Amino acid sequence: MSFETPAKRTGRAVDTARIGSGLKLLVGLVGLMWLCEVVDTVMHGALDQYGIVSREPHGLIGILTAPFLHLGFGHLISNTLPLVTLGALIAVSGATRLFAVTAIVTVIGGFGTWLISPPNTITIGASGLVFGYASYLILRGLFNRRLGQVLLGIVVVMVWGSALLSGLLPQDGISWQGHLFGGIAGVLAAWVLADDKQQRVK
Repeated sequence: MSFETPAKRTGRAVDTARIGSGLKLLVGLVGLMWLCEVVDTVMHGALDQYGIVSREPHGLIGILTAPFLHLGFGHLISNTLPLVTLGALIAVSGATRLFAVTAIVTVIGGFGTWLISPPNTITIGASGLVFGYASYLILRGLFNRRLGQVLLGIVVVMVWGSALLSGLLPQDGISWQGHLFGGIAGVLAAWVLADDKQQRVK
């Protein structure tokens, strides 16, 4: 006969609440992307001008808005599937962790895109966020020195590795700059949010 102590029940409740909060934030982020695309479609693409306009001061606002804007529902769907999958793997650590990773990737990745993209271009889409989530998951275990996270990172490489590499190749109409800096920002997020650094902050 086994018994569940109050401490175990409390710990389980905390874990469930943490996962739930992370998944709610992820649903909110993806939901906002879909809402923006619906509005953009109704407005005949008028929102797309608020993407990242390379090296233009007014284009800096696009660092925050570009991940929520897409060039049609096909573009949005292609980003939603990996974003939800990779985002859910981060979301199990809670809304705070998902928000932190998303913020770092959005700001650092977006600024790099703004800095080196070709002139007179507007970059939109959540693919930089996808690359950031992926690189965060791939390297998180190495910084945290946790075998389970390392194994998960290997799975991410096996499933998405070829797609990630191909996304870094120059292609017409695709921002390899956004992919590159999204990935770099994900590595930075894995380092900044490593367990040892978080413990020192506390």
